[in-house]
Amino acid sequence: MSYRIETTQVQGSEMEIYLYEPEGAGPHPGLVLCQHIPGHQGIDGDPFTLKTAACYQANGYAVSVPFLYHWWSKEDDMQIKRDEFNDAQTALDLKAGFDALAALESVDANRIGIVGHCWGGRVSWLGACTDSRYAACAVFYGGGVKEVRGAGNPPAIELTGNVACPVIGVFGNEDQNPSPEDVDDYEAALKNADAEYVFHRYDGAGHAFQWEDNPERFRAAQSEDSWEKTLAFFAEKLG
Repeated sequence: MSYRIETTQVQGSEMEIYLYEPEGAGPHPGLVLCQHIPGHQGIDGDPFTLKTAACYQANGYAVSVPFLYHWWSKEDDMQIKRDEFNDAQTALDLKAGFDALAALESVDANRIGIVGHCWGGRVSWLGACTDSRYAACAVFYGGGVKEVRGAGNPPAIELTGNVACPVIGVFGNEDQNPSPEDVDDYEAALKNADAEYVFHRYDGAGHAFQWEDNPERFRAAQSEDSWEKTLAFFAEKLG
């Protein structure tokens, strides 16, 4: 696993972006990876996101991981960041993450997707709704898509009509955030938007079932199957 850290300015706030490049000159497809909550004090404190980025790198993808919590001190409590999280700001963060990836000589800017787990799954949905440059989107058990994040912002699900790329969704049927009923609403929103999508719903799996470092939640068989399906999806859509 090898990466470097670049910094950029988003509305005057300095944001770290972790960049992973695969071997070879390319041009490679790329992925913007949206971190999940355990990395709120720094991406380097989120082993799951680092491992996920390295796995995509090993499969031939350049990966950009923007640090979405740069608006607060790393020492601030996560609940503060939950309460103050703002989709309008996050959309700008994601655009900066995309731009950093697209600027790499080794990356084909026309073949960049977005992916995230848990909180990052919701952010991935938001990214696909706010940036038409994405060529594919993967949402792993992203809760809160129907919630408002930031005063004056609509719930992310109300932006689904803007989705311009194929979407893959991965969910556990024992999850409650999103619940199976929430996932039904996600699917209805994509259908109403006439978006191309495929959902995979797994029995015997709850929230964060790909999180190998969390033995209470990890489900090996479902995780492996969803990983294979997602790699196949990205191989098809990003070439």
